[in-house]
Amino acid sequence: MTRRQHFVIILILGALSTISPFSIDMYLPGFPAIAKDLHTSISQVQLSLTAYLVGISVGQLLYGPLLDRFGRKRPLYAGLIVYFVASIGCAFSSSIEVLIVMRLLQALGGCVGLVAAQALVRDLFPVSEIAQVFSLLTLVVAVSPMIAPTVGGYATVAFGWHSIFVILAIITLLMLVGVYFVLPNGKAPDTSLSLRPKAVMGSFYTVLKQPQFLTYALVGGIATSAPFAYLAGSSDVFMNIYHVSAQEYGWIFAFLAIALIGPTQLNRFLLRRFSNEQIIFATLIYQTVVGLLLVLGTWAGWYGQYGLIGMLFLFLGGQGITNPNASALSLAPFSRHAGSAAALMGSFRMGFGSLVSASVSLLHNNTAIPMVGVMTTCIILGLVILLIGERVIRHQAKSADLEGPMTEALL
Repeated sequence: MTRRQHFVIILILGALSTISPFSIDMYLPGFPAIAKDLHTSISQVQLSLTAYLVGISVGQLLYGPLLDRFGRKRPLYAGLIVYFVASIGCAFSSSIEVLIVMRLLQALGGCVGLVAAQALVRDLFPVSEIAQVFSLLTLVVAVSPMIAPTVGGYATVAFGWHSIFVILAIITLLMLVGVYFVLPNGKAPDTSLSLRPKAVMGSFYTVLKQPQFLTYALVGGIATSAPFAYLAGSSDVFMNIYHVSAQEYGWIFAFLAIALIGPTQLNRFLLRRFSNEQIIFATLIYQTVVGLLLVLGTWAGWYGQYGLIGMLFLFLGGQGITNPNASALSLAPFSRHAGSAAALMGSFRMGFGSLVSASVSLLHNNTAIPMVGVMTTCIILGLVILLIGERVIRHQAKSADLEGPMTEALL
C-alpha cells in the first residue's frame, strides 16, 4: 500500500465513520427551532436523538453478520441507500412522531458505515498498526463536531432546520461514489457463514466469550458514551440556560471538538512508550478526577458559561485517547469474526449512548447537573469494569499457562 493509497483509504473510512456524528451534531443547533415548528418540547426533540442511538445500536448487530457473509461493500451500499431515503423523510417530517421514526430508520441505514469502517481496518491493516489507524480515524471523526454544528446552525438560520437533512442526503450520495470507485473490497464473502438466527447467535457467542473483547468493548462502550450525555444536554444548557444563539452554540461545540483532536494524535506518540492497557487506565483516572470536579463545581455554582466550557474541554480530552485503544484491544483477537466483533463493539457503544442520552432527558431540571453527572458516572463505571476485566484476563492467561504443561505431562 502506497502512502497515497493509505491516505485515501483512511479518509474514506473516516468519512464512513462520520455519518453518525454528522447526523447527531449537525441538527443539535436546530433543537429549539424543531420544537417550535413541530409544536413540542425540547425533551421530546431529545427523544429523536435517543431514537437515532437506539437505531445505531440495533442496526450494527444486523450488519455484523451481513458484512462477514456477503463481504464489506454490498451491505454498505444497502445501508447508505436506506440512510439517504430516511434523510429525505426527516426533511419532510410534519410532526415529532414522524421525525422520531425517520431518525430511527436513518440510524438503521447509517450505522453500516461504523461497522464496515472498523471491519475494514481489521481487513486492510496488520494488528500492530490497528491502534494507530484508529487514532487517525478518530482524528477524521473529531473534525466533524467542529464542522457539523456550525454548518447546522447557519443552515437552520438561513434555510430552516429541514435543510440540515437535505445536506446529509447529499453528503451520503458523495460517499456512495467514493465507496464504489476508490475503497478496496476488504475481506472476501464467507459463504460458509450462515445467516440463520442460531448461527448468527453462535458467531456473537464466539466473540462474547473472549474476555479481552468483553472487557474492552464494555469499557469502550460505557466510558466513551459520556459524550452522548454532553450531546443530549449541551444545546439546552448553552441555548436555554446561558442564552447563546444557534450560531454561537455551533462555535462552542466546534471549540470543544478540539479537545478530541489533539489527544488522538498524542495517542500515536504514547503508543511508542506505553501499552494500550496502560494508556486506557491512566486516561480513565484522569477523567474521573476532572469529572468529579466538574460535578462538584457545577453543583456549587463555581462555573459560569466560560468556566463550564473550560472544564468540559478538559474532560472531553480523554475521549480521544480511550476510544482508539479500547477499539484496538477489542478487535485484536479476531480475524474471521471481525465483522461480528465490530458490530457488537459498536452496538455496546451506541446502546449505552442511547441510555445515557435518555437519562439526561429524563433527569432534565433546567440545570447542567444531569449532563455533567451522567458524563462522570460513565467514566467511573468504565474504570470499575476495566479493573475487574483485567483481573479476569490475567487469571485466564495464567490458567492457560498452567494447563499447557499439565497437558504435555499427561501425553
